[in-house]
Amino acid sequence: MSLVAAPVLADGCPEAPDISAEMAPLYEELLQAPDEMTARGITNRMWLLWDNAPDEPSQEMLDEGMRARAAFDMVRALKRFDALVNYCPFYAEGYNQRAFVNFIRQDYAAALPDLDRALELNPRHIGALSGRALTLIALGRDDEGQAALRAALEINPWLVERRLLKEEPGEEL
Repeated sequence: MSLVAAPVLADGCPEAPDISAEMAPLYEELLQAPDEMTARGITNRMWLLWDNAPDEPSQEMLDEGMRARAAFDMVRALKRFDALVNYCPFYAEGYNQRAFVNFIRQDYAAALPDLDRALELNPRHIGALSGRALTLIALGRDDEGQAALRAALEINPWLVERRLLKEEPGEEL
């Protein structure tokens, strides 16, 4: 982690750290992974980077929201993730986590804009890509969901969601 102060955005939240140098080899490793278990280990290392919030207050909001979600306190989780995206509107993981809570609550219409925003901020976020695919499918937008799933699988061919992929005419899965 750099000791140089990051530019301040929003209500005092610094810009999310640039993790592209750390992520690039992980994306390459995913494409070379020989099996699902190896890929899962690589994505776990990615989550450690994505879950590293810009500063201490945002990290606390993220951690509290994730603990609340794990305890099935979705109301508290949403409040923490709402606070996080309001405080750090340029931190993709805040949107991704709020979308996940809404997905669990089956509020797919609320999840989709957060997934879209997470992907605007981090286009290669595998969790947001696969979450977007699942959300679109749940909304009955199957063609869009299949396209989103294909985009996610281009980055991580071992996603468990690959089982939802439908064969296109002339294609073998």
